[in-house]
Amino acid sequence: MEQLKVFGSMTVLALALSACGQQQGNQGAKEQAAASGDGLTVKIGQASPLSGPISHLGKDVENGARLAIDDLNKSGVVINGKKVHFELESVDDQGDPKVATQMAQRLVDAGVVGVVGHLNSGTSIPASKIYSDAGIPQISPSATNPAFTAQGYKTTFRMIANDVQQGSAMGKFAAVGLHAKTVAIIDDRTAYGQGLADEFEKAAKANGIAVVKREFTTNNATDFTAILTAIKASQPDLIYYGGMDAQAGPMAKQMKRLGLKSKLIGGDSIQTPEFVKLAGDAAEGTYASACGVPREKMAGFTDFEKRFKASFNAPVQVFSPYEYDAVKVLVDAMKRADSTDPKHYLPELAKTSYAGITGKIAFDAKGDVKDGAITVYQAKAGKWEVVSTTGGL
Repeated sequence: MEQLKVFGSMTVLALALSACGQQQGNQGAKEQAAASGDGLTVKIGQASPLSGPISHLGKDVENGARLAIDDLNKSGVVINGKKVHFELESVDDQGDPKVATQMAQRLVDAGVVGVVGHLNSGTSIPASKIYSDAGIPQISPSATNPAFTAQGYKTTFRMIANDVQQGSAMGKFAAVGLHAKTVAIIDDRTAYGQGLADEFEKAAKANGIAVVKREFTTNNATDFTAILTAIKASQPDLIYYGGMDAQAGPMAKQMKRLGLKSKLIGGDSIQTPEFVKLAGDAAEGTYASACGVPREKMAGFTDFEKRFKASFNAPVQVFSPYEYDAVKVLVDAMKRADSTDPKHYLPELAKTSYAGITGKIAFDAKGDVKDGAITVYQAKAGKWEVVSTTGGL
């Protein structure tokens, strides 16, 4: 009996300690005192696919966040009278919605005060509920599906224009700029790829373009021969692909091998150095829309690119400047609130008016960036060249 009493007491103690640890983990989303002196150690979360076929994009944004954290620590940020040391808590969501919710909970449990991510719409949307329930702000540098900010969560923000804006711009460009009469549409059935393809289809039809085929694949496919062969019989002026560069590159090669005369066009996840690398000479002439103004018009991009390459020995892909600015926007709100507690700085985040390297950043009532720009590019001689830009502050 005595042994049972001791065992029971130990069990109660273990449970109490466990509960205490959990409570401390939840309180990590508040101001955290560092072990040394009067300083604060504050964790910012980052989630993106760091493994798999689009890991180059996931690593790109992670590096953007790391560079921002380094810059902030060098600048000596002081909040509520205490010097703050920022740490990046980075997780791999593998581009998978189920894994993304697990990683989101891991970040919450780790005590992050804000999150930059996720990369994909399909991961950002389910993860957003986890962050909302925890009261932790989330800024995606790249999720474009309108549903991301349409859920009504006060914690959810995005740095770039959404699919409605991007699809509309590309649909109009296809009709007016390319004088296309017919188009075949393929998407990868992800929240990003299908969502963007749907918006493009609406815009194309509204501008008088006939959609002769609508096909779909997956975000892991590499062989598109059957789909492209079926499309070839319709001889469309354009083939629009809603999906990532990992599929678009091989698709462009296979289009050329099959003798398709159609021009390949797509969205921001095609407008990457990786697409040009994967497609080789088949990339020539491809058009792609991308959120934001051209890099040469971004204030400070030249310096950012130089330091990015020096730090990570890698080229800027697409979204790292937006991830960099997202971290800075979070911290700017903390400074204005004079607090790292999400309860206190979240209202300031919604009022953001920040001049970042990607441009002027402000959010509307949903958390969408105001007046997000869309730029159309064409691949020429192994590089992306600007064709036109709409929007932007």
